[in-house]
Order: sequence, then C-alpha cells, then structure tokens
Amino acid sequence: MTRFSRVQTVILLAIVLAGTFITLFPLWWLLVSSFTPEKLIFVQSGFWPTQFTLDNYLTGWKGATRVTFGTYFVNSFIVVGLRVVGTVISAAMTGYAFARLDFAGKKILFSIMLLLMMLPFHVTLIPRYILFYKIGWVDSYKPLIVPAFLATQGFFIFLFVQFIRGLPRELDQAATVDGCSPVDIFWRIVMPLCAPAVVTAAIFTFIWSWNDFFSNLIYISNPKKYTVALGLRAFVDSSSGAAFGALFAMSVLSLVPIVIFFISAQRLLIEGISTTGLKG
Repeated sequence: MTRFSRVQTVILLAIVLAGTFITLFPLWWLLVSSFTPEKLIFVQSGFWPTQFTLDNYLTGWKGATRVTFGTYFVNSFIVVGLRVVGTVISAAMTGYAFARLDFAGKKILFSIMLLLMMLPFHVTLIPRYILFYKIGWVDSYKPLIVPAFLATQGFFIFLFVQFIRGLPRELDQAATVDGCSPVDIFWRIVMPLCAPAVVTAAIFTFIWSWNDFFSNLIYISNPKKYTVALGLRAFVDSSSGAAFGALFAMSVLSLVPIVIFFISAQRLLIEGISTTGLKG
C-alpha cells in the first residue's frame, strides 16, 4: 500500500468514525440522561452521569395518566403485531397477483398503485377520519389495524412484486402439473421462497408502526388504549410542565423492541433489500 493510499484510508476512517459519533451521540446522551436525576439532566457535562439513579425508570413505569407504561407496551405489541401480520399477508398476496396472475386491467391497476404511493398521507387523512368516524371506529384500534389487511401499503406490494418476479416460473409450472391451484402455489411455493421479502416488510412495518405517533393521536383518545408513542407524549404537558427524566427513561425502553427485532433479522433484511430491486 502506497503512502497516498494510507492517507486516503486514514481520512476515510476518520470520516466514518466522525459520522458514527454524530449519529450515536444523541442516543448515548439519552441513555445517560435516563440514569441522571432530573434536576441535573440539563446542567451536567460529560459522557457519564454525575449522579446515578433509577428513579426515572420507576417514575416513568408508573405512567403519566394513571396507567402504567406496561399497559402501553401491551397495547403497542397488539397493534403492531396485527399490523405486521396484516401487511405481510395482504401485500404478499397482492404482489403475487400482480407478478404471476393475468387478469383484466392488471397494468392499469399496478400503475394506479404506484401513483397512489406518491400521495402524502395527509391528503387522505380527513376523508379516512370521516369514514372511520361514521362507522364508529374512532377511539379504537380498528382504523390502525384493519387497513393493514386490505393491502393499503403500496411500497410493500411493490417489494413483493419485484421479489416474486425474480423467482423461476418453472416452479409454478411444475406445481400446476402436479395439480396445485394458484392459491396452493402461493402458500406452498412462493411464500416460503419469499422469506427475505417477508422479513423486510415485517421489520419496516414494525418500526414504522411502533414509532407511529400521528395516526395514534388522531384515532385514540382513551388513555387506557394509548400506545407507547402516545404514552411518551403524556410526559410532556404544556400547562403543567414536563417530566423529562421519566420521558428519557421510557424512551430508552421503547427503543429496546426495535433494536432486538432489527438485530435478530438483520441478515434476512439485507438479503431482502438486495434481491428486490431496492438497492441503489
């Protein structure tokens, strides 16, 4: 390695380390602050808490609305779990139909789906709220869960379409010769081979749903039905102040499921992205 190459390597390494530090420092500060007495959070300096305490976690777990934070976790897991299942199944079935089946208006419908992907969420917010209000679904989890089973996520449909198009059609033909229907082909052949795409869709849906604050705020008003995102917001009150210590402590706990879920499926996530045409 020449001297110039060594200099390039050192510069590149320094840039990567600086970027890593900038990215991780807010998370480290959040973790340190969660173990710091609330009165010292914004006055301490350094990378370690000057005084160590667990009071923030004990206070935060009690909740800010007379409902324990454990209830918020249970609510979030119910909503997110059902949304993941609904999104994966509906997107996979729709993607299979677009990729393998022939039906009237297929290209037009696929083009419309791609166009709808470009619409901002806020464009359909009011019509959807009016619809859910009239059928009595407001202040329940139905507006958050039911659409997931109706293939409303065009991004994941496109992901499955791209993945299934890469599977050999000879597999479908062989299964057809053996007497399999399109439904049997989907469940017995296509879905097992779509494991990377399934994991990719599941991880993204889990992260987006877990961090979804706006939709939960619009449709849920009962504190007993709050998810983690709304439970965190309850610690900040413009009229009575904010419990930053408890907020930071529960924010740290709220990151744990995402980190565990992401790390456990990281390999399949990378494989799914690299095989569905989403890489740059």
